[in-house]
Amino acid sequence: MQYGDEPMPALRDLVQRSLSEDAIPVYLDRVEDQAATLREAIRAGELDNEDFSVGLEMEVYAVERDGESRLTDLPQSVFDAGATKELGVHNAEINTDPDVFDEAGLRSQADRIEAAFEAADDAARESERLLISDAMWTISPEESADSYLSDVEIEDGVTVATNMRTDPRYAAIDNDVLREFDGEIRLDVPGVDRRFPSILFESLATSIQPHLQIPTAEQFPAYYNAAIRTLGPLLALTTNSPFLPPELYTDVEDPHDLVDQTHHELRIAVFEQSVNATPNPKVRVPDDIDSAEETIDRVVEDDLFAPFLREWIVDDPRDSFAADTWEFQYKRSTYWRWLRCVIGGDPVDGAGNEESLRIEYRPIPTQPTVTDVVAVQWLTVGLLRGLVETDHPLPALPWADAETSFYNAAQDGLDADLAWITADGEQTSDSDVIFEEVFELARAGLRDAGVSTAEIDDYLGGLEARWTERTTPSIWKQNRVRDRLNDGDDLATAITAAQKSYIQHSREYDSFADWL
Repeated sequence: MQYGDEPMPALRDLVQRSLSEDAIPVYLDRVEDQAATLREAIRAGELDNEDFSVGLEMEVYAVERDGESRLTDLPQSVFDAGATKELGVHNAEINTDPDVFDEAGLRSQADRIEAAFEAADDAARESERLLISDAMWTISPEESADSYLSDVEIEDGVTVATNMRTDPRYAAIDNDVLREFDGEIRLDVPGVDRRFPSILFESLATSIQPHLQIPTAEQFPAYYNAAIRTLGPLLALTTNSPFLPPELYTDVEDPHDLVDQTHHELRIAVFEQSVNATPNPKVRVPDDIDSAEETIDRVVEDDLFAPFLREWIVDDPRDSFAADTWEFQYKRSTYWRWLRCVIGGDPVDGAGNEESLRIEYRPIPTQPTVTDVVAVQWLTVGLLRGLVETDHPLPALPWADAETSFYNAAQDGLDADLAWITADGEQTSDSDVIFEEVFELARAGLRDAGVSTAEIDDYLGGLEARWTERTTPSIWKQNRVRDRLNDGDDLATAITAAQKSYIQHSREYDSFADWL
């Protein structure tokens, strides 16, 4: 939900409106009324559709094209080419329109994301920049990472981060979080314990979000609850952000120890710590649901952040499903669980209209190449469909074990202590058994959707190689840094060299499996 860049005076005015008490009663009344409408629509079957559909969001960042690969901002031409703006001026998001979940639809998804990335990258190259498919930038701009992420202007009681998009939603959220944190936000991960004057440090990280539209509200809880139990294994297989920019490390006595202790997926900690200001954390693993209507209740009950009224920023008076539920959808956009329900979207020929229910799968980091991104999309939607269509017992896994499995994966990657229920109904932490079933079930789900074995092999083969070779992108990065440290480099030189190598490989190879 993006509103575009605003002139600074207008932005400050909107932030002040959002942070005032005046709009809250009106906003909450609208959210309640719209939620009631949505509950009734679910009960009446108005959000049911003909078939499954799939979609994808892919976040990237920009670096200079001069070989030094320093972080840089993105020109407007990239967004004119179809990308959308994200939190930092260096960030962009590439989206696909949804397609029916079948072989033709998945092929269309692959073609769409590749074409969209190439168009945006071509526009970036014309301005001597490159788009990077990666989960964490580590090579700073000309100024240090600390300075870049900490540069703010405060005027009329409103903080504006210099390198954040001048989007009123981002600025309002930033100021609301800062108010909760008393003006400083702490980042505490191995080697780093410091405070920032803005949520902008969240823009260190990028991710992909596969989407799966579920045909009926009756089916939705089964898919949602099964998805929660896949978070650990899928994150373990895709970890790609073990390092921060070297200037941010403030407490490293032994660089080798840091490599051993760092999280395989720092994005999880970065995002959670950037906004989890209240006793009721907004970024976390969601609870199970018994009905699709419960997803409405969860949004309504969630802590209020930076409320907006539609008329402040939307001039178009036309009625539509999205317009009629605007305040609810805005509140849902700050419901930052690692898995969430999205209500509404683009119509899909053969699968349904804009009134729909879909799962947004949020914890997966951006992968090294577009092929890898598409492969993870296929694995995710195939696994969810395979679990439910085969009536697999995984949903019997206790929720607390699924949550622990997820955070173990974020810290330890493929070496994590994961939790799973096998097809025979036995709980296991044996990763060989877990990943064998993950791939079998994903294949079953894709076959159920009509995808051929040859197509499945093409995309899942590279991900299966990660398991057989026991190497994910985060492991590859860690190994490169270890090699450089062993050759005598200091930590900053080792991380920078590893990152340059990653960038070169990600642009030269079709998939990560090709450089294993």
